[in-house]
Amino acid sequence: MSGPGQSTRDKRAERERSPLPAEQLVGEIARYAADKKAIDVVELDLRGVLGYTDYFLICSGNTGRQAKAIHDGILEGLKHQHDTLPRRVEGSPDTGWILMDYLDVVVHIFTPQTRDFYRLERLWGEAPARPADAAPGAAPGVAVEAEPGAVAGAVPGVSAGKSETSHPNSLKVG
Repeated sequence: MSGPGQSTRDKRAERERSPLPAEQLVGEIARYAADKKAIDVVELDLRGVLGYTDYFLICSGNTGRQAKAIHDGILEGLKHQHDTLPRRVEGSPDTGWILMDYLDVVVHIFTPQTRDFYRLERLWGEAPARPADAAPGAAPGVAVEAEPGAVAGAVPGVSAGKSETSHPNSLKVG
């Protein structure tokens, strides 16, 4: 609710917040990404971990062009069907990482090489994660059965090693 003690930023964020609950918003975003053939779509439930968002949705496109198509599909789908726009978009297909901030859900669209370099699933390993398409109808945050020897909270199939190369398109997300 707006009030006299509320900052301008808080009032703006309240106006820009999606009319969809976060759980439904992350599901819709995953659906739009899948419509554009996104690969490795993963939801991270950050409600108990971060204060500024409820979910990360992380996915990949095989190329920068496909990453842009995934971005466009999410943007147009939410705009036309739910009257929802991101608060901001950062990155580009050329950098291999596009970030879309819907406040309750932050979308990370990567090329495979950039995703492997940044390893967000590993960085936020304490957050419950699940493949977005693994359990239709399951609540976000449902535990994914770990591979033998996997790190708790890690997403199956994501390796745990460190990158020893420097990435030419390093981005700082603030």
